[in-house]
Amino acid sequence: MFDNLSEKLDKALHVLKGHGQITEINVAETLKEVRRALLDADVNFKIAKEFTNTVKEKALGQNVLSSLQPGQLMVKLVKDELTELMGGEAEGIDLSGNPSVILMSGLQGSGKTTFSGKLANFLKNKRTKKPLLVACDVYRPAAIDQLHVVGDQIGVEVYSDRGNNDPVAIAKAGIAHAKSTGCNVVIIDTAGRLAVDEQMMNEISNIHKAVKPQETLFVVDSMTGQDAVNTAKAFNDVLNFDGVILTKLDGDTRGGAAISIKSVVDKPIKFIGTGEKMEAIDVFHPSRMADRILGMGDVVSLVERAQEQFDEEQARKIQKKIAKNKFGFDDFLSQIQQIKKMGNMKDLMGMIPGAGKALKGLDIDDDAFKHIEAIIHSMTPEERSTPAKLNASRKKRIAAGSGTSIQEVNQLLKQFNQMSKMMKMMQGGGGKKMMQMMQNMK
Repeated sequence: MFDNLSEKLDKALHVLKGHGQITEINVAETLKEVRRALLDADVNFKIAKEFTNTVKEKALGQNVLSSLQPGQLMVKLVKDELTELMGGEAEGIDLSGNPSVILMSGLQGSGKTTFSGKLANFLKNKRTKKPLLVACDVYRPAAIDQLHVVGDQIGVEVYSDRGNNDPVAIAKAGIAHAKSTGCNVVIIDTAGRLAVDEQMMNEISNIHKAVKPQETLFVVDSMTGQDAVNTAKAFNDVLNFDGVILTKLDGDTRGGAAISIKSVVDKPIKFIGTGEKMEAIDVFHPSRMADRILGMGDVVSLVERAQEQFDEEQARKIQKKIAKNKFGFDDFLSQIQQIKKMGNMKDLMGMIPGAGKALKGLDIDDDAFKHIEAIIHSMTPEERSTPAKLNASRKKRIAAGSGTSIQEVNQLLKQFNQMSKMMKMMQGGGGKKMMQMMQNMK
């Protein structure tokens, strides 16, 4: 996410991070490079220029040149301004109606239908709502089928009427169906086109007038950069939508849409799509995104994701096992399953401060744990519960059964033993020993 922009901003701010003397000249030169980085990320020229002018004014106003830590202060100013540019605060979603009606709009191929499913899944699991998906794309039979597949996948009902070619009537009937079945949120998936046209705008405007939604959301593919911003403006002129959804942020996106869309349409980014799975949806937090763009990671989001997967009862059982030295590979496997539910590995690693730079160019597979799981599944129940029994002949059999090498089996055992010791120390309060051990680990 934003790899190229992060790298270029890091290079631009490098001079001011304590490398060399800070002067008004190199502050101006740095901001010129910051502006160039933003333009390369497909940010609108006017917005990029205003951004750097504002940062320069604030920098000189706060005496950055005479500051004890001018580099850090400058990075903070850039981060604060980026946060402000992307909306300042996270915006919630209005669920006040009964049922609450959410109208999805956007071009064909923006990921609208998939995101309708993600949003339904999010509201069902995290807001304890009972959503209904309504298929109002009467032009593309595949869109109706796709929505039904998505609904089955997440356990959410889909309302459709294949014999009806009137999307307004379908939307109204969908809301009536929601009321009769106790659904308290209705998400209406509308037709998209390959480009903005009058017929599409009239149609979605008619649906909007007929159903009076609490939320009208514009879904945009973040990989389309400045085009996404122009399309958002065209839709906003007709619909006056309430918020933006940025999809495909896990792709090779330059970031221009995320940074400049709020300035152009004056509407907040409410959610982002970060992967293909139905769980790959996040509330958009401008300050956290600014941290990530500047390579500072996003520890808060990482902790939130971990807490969502945290099983208190299971944690208590594992705690008892650690205390009795009975922590085994089955327990290790359950921990891996929890990590996998948190999201794709590259995205998770990118939330760790400083990790983005280290991961540049690395292709981290979503199945990063695959060989570890294969090794554990090749063990007998006895070997999993008592790892000390793994002698040379057992390791050879496990390696053959899992399609790995004896070295990989040994490496997993070593990591498992280190993790077990560390967990034991955490329980016993052996802070100094644990810190020493972590320093010795690669």
